[in-house]
Amino acid sequence: MSSFDHDLQRGLRNRRGVLGDAWVDRSLNNANAFNADFQGFITRYAWHEVWGRPGLDHRTRRIIVLAITTALGRWEEFELHIRAALTGGDPATRLTVDEIKEVLIQSAIYAGVPAANTAHAETVKILKELGPEFEPWLRKMDVHTTAHPGTGHSRFTQSTPSLHYTVREPRNGLPATRTIVLSHALGCDVMMWDHLANALSWDARVVCYDHRGHGLSEVAPGPYTMQDLTDDAARLIDEVVDGPVTFIGLSMGGMVGQELALQHPDKVNALVLANTTSGYPAEAQAGWAQRIAAIEASGLEGIVDGALQRWFHAGFHAEQPAAVARWRQRVVGCDARGYIATCQAISQIDTTARLPQLKVPTLVIAGELDVGTPPAMAKTIAQAVPGATLVVLPEASHFSVLEQPKAFTECVSTWLHSL
Repeated sequence: MSSFDHDLQRGLRNRRGVLGDAWVDRSLNNANAFNADFQGFITRYAWHEVWGRPGLDHRTRRIIVLAITTALGRWEEFELHIRAALTGGDPATRLTVDEIKEVLIQSAIYAGVPAANTAHAETVKILKELGPEFEPWLRKMDVHTTAHPGTGHSRFTQSTPSLHYTVREPRNGLPATRTIVLSHALGCDVMMWDHLANALSWDARVVCYDHRGHGLSEVAPGPYTMQDLTDDAARLIDEVVDGPVTFIGLSMGGMVGQELALQHPDKVNALVLANTTSGYPAEAQAGWAQRIAAIEASGLEGIVDGALQRWFHAGFHAEQPAAVARWRQRVVGCDARGYIATCQAISQIDTTARLPQLKVPTLVIAGELDVGTPPAMAKTIAQAVPGATLVVLPEASHFSVLEQPKAFTECVSTWLHSL
C-alpha cells in the first residue's frame, strides 16, 4: 500500500501557493516532536479541507483571512497573511495594496475603528520593510486634499457661469500618468461616470464636470450654443488642469469634445467620442424643436419616458428597472430652463466637414442598439477623423457606459494603454 498522503500533499500545495515556498519550508524545517502533529493537522484541515474547496478562489480567501484576523486582533497571523498577499505564493492570487486598503477600511465599519487602526499601522510597517516597489504608498499625503476614490472632491470653477466638477487623484500612490476630463450627456450629471472614473483613476487624475444648466452647475440664461458649451470646457481645463487632457464625452459630451479638439488643439491630447454625432439631418433637427415645445407645454415629465426609451434598450428596461427609474428621477429633477437651453445648443452640432482637421488620437464608440445616435453616425465620424478607431459595443444602446460599464471601461482602458 502506498504511503503517499494525498490530503497532506494537497494541503502543502495550497499552502505553498498562498504563503510561498520560503515560509512553508521554514515552518517544516522548524517542526519538532512537539509541534509536528500540529503542522500536519493545519496542513490537512486548514490548507486542504478549507483552502482547497472550489467554492471560493484564493484571492477571495485571502481577503476573508485579513478581515477576520483584523476583527479578532490576531496580529501575528495578520502579518503573515499581509506579507503573503503582497509578495508570497502564486502571483495570480496576490492582492494589491489598494485592495488591502479597502479591506481594512471596510473592517473599520464591521470590526471597529481601533482594530482597523492597528491593522493599518501593521501594514504600513510591513510596506516599509518590503522595499522600493511599495514606497509610493508611503509618500506623505495631505488628508484634507486626498480624493475619496468613489466620488472625488467636489469643487466649483471661479469663472462664470459656475461649473461644478469633481477630481479623483490617482489611487496607486504615483504621479498621474495623464489627466482625463469626462463630459456627460443631456439630462445627466457627473454621476453617469462613476464606474469609468473610478477605474481610470487608478493611475490617472480624473475630472468630471456638470455642464451649465445641469447637476450642481449654474443655470445660465438661455438659449445656449455649442460655442458656449465648448468655451465652458476650455475654461474648465484652463482653471483646473495644467496641460492638455484626454477628453472623453458621451452624446452631448462627445459633441463638445469634437469642437474642443478642433478649436483648442493645445488642450486635448486624446479624444474619446461615445454615442454621439457630428451633425443631425433636417428631420432630427425638427425633432429637437418638438422636444423643446413639449417641455414648454408639459415640463420634463412630458419627454422623459420617450428619452428613456432611446437611452436604454428593452432588455435593460426589463432587467434593471431600478436603474431606469433612477435616471428618470435625474431627468425630471433637472432645471427645465437649462434643459431647453441645452437642447437648443445640441440641435446646432455641425462638425462633419471639419473633422479631418483633428490631429489627436481618437476613439469612437457606438452602441449596437443605439437609435438616438446610430452606429452609422459613429462610422461617419471615424471615417472623417484621420486614424480614428471605431468600436461598436454589442447589446448597448445610447447610454452604453451605463448599460455595459465593464465593456465600455475595458474598451477605453485598452485604447488608452495603446497610445
